[in-house]
Amino acid sequence: MAERPDGFERMWADLAPVGRSAATGGYRRQPWTAAEAELRAWFVEQATARGLLVETDGVGNTVAWWGASAADKRERVLTGSHLDSVVDGGAYDGPLGVVSALAAVDLMRERGVVPARPLGVGVFVEEEGSRFGLACLGSRLATGAVAWTDVEGLRDAGGVRLGDLADGGPGSGAAGLLAGVAAYVELHVEQGRALVDRGAPVGVASGIWPHGRWRLDVTGTADHAGTTRMEDRADPMLTYATTALAADELARLAAPDARATFGRVEVAPNGTNAIPSRVTAWLDARCSSEEALAELVAAVTSRAEERAAHDGTAVTVTPESLSGAVSFEPSLVAPVAGPRGWPVLPTQAGHDAGVLSAAGIPSAMLFVRNPTGVSHSPAEQAEAADCLAGVEALADVLGPLVVGAAR
Repeated sequence: MAERPDGFERMWADLAPVGRSAATGGYRRQPWTAAEAELRAWFVEQATARGLLVETDGVGNTVAWWGASAADKRERVLTGSHLDSVVDGGAYDGPLGVVSALAAVDLMRERGVVPARPLGVGVFVEEEGSRFGLACLGSRLATGAVAWTDVEGLRDAGGVRLGDLADGGPGSGAAGLLAGVAAYVELHVEQGRALVDRGAPVGVASGIWPHGRWRLDVTGTADHAGTTRMEDRADPMLTYATTALAADELARLAAPDARATFGRVEVAPNGTNAIPSRVTAWLDARCSSEEALAELVAAVTSRAEERAAHDGTAVTVTPESLSGAVSFEPSLVAPVAGPRGWPVLPTQAGHDAGVLSAAGIPSAMLFVRNPTGVSHSPAEQAEAADCLAGVEALADVLGPLVVGAAR
């Protein structure tokens, strides 16, 4: 156990090797794995060193409270992010918000801030959806947006059942970790180059584009790759490949207001010399409006069905998750952001802040400049000076919230 709290630089250095692949330089911090468990243990250690009250629910969502007792019923303020990563992801997506939140508590204490409202530093599990396929799973459970009975049967790629890793309790929504939370502010590394273009180390999110994930199941007829004539095939790979190209074409026609990506594919029987019997692929689609998103997915589905009719295959499109448009609460950051001239920009990426906002908790986000503009990749980056500027910005926003009205 840490004898005293570590500063931002020391905390960041301690996290740097955890879950990092020597082969790729990327991070593998999937939920309910050894790497993610090590990170959560580190978080509890740092919270304890600061004298924070640590609470954890049945799925592993954790909040460390400053200025609260276990029986405290006052209106609360929450900050934080997540510690899990996509497969071979970057170092900053998620952990930067957690480390910065702890450092912001230290900075506020140095400034003499005494919270009239408890401030929590939260860590939500499975934000990326990289193991069980549902993004922001932890925050969705914490807010009651999804019920444990609806997700406990989810299985990862290895067949491991979520319910065998967590028990789902105690409580969710108003009865759980988020009881009394009246405001949430999340700091995150920017996933783009808008702040680079504007020459600003810190920015404010105006909202989140609507986005979702759809599973395409394409079935055909398995056969021999050498002996089956081309005209005799019912090849689902052709249907999938044409659909992937169509998704790219349709999103580009709508640019800059649409994104469409096939990033995950499973093939059966997955043999080099065999025509597949089935291809399952996942479409990630995002647009600037819910209407545009619905039109994009409908157009991709139509192209898939047209190609399936040509190929003699069958295609089924199943929505797996859908997040509507989010508009963040400007009053949480405007008193600080306005005088400092922080740029305001939308984000196309999903975040726990969007889930809490949709649940009725006023929420806001701060971004720290990413010089590469790359995310979900080992190339994701943030300069130390910008990270420290982010800590200061977060403390500037949280200070008035914990000593005054949270709304």
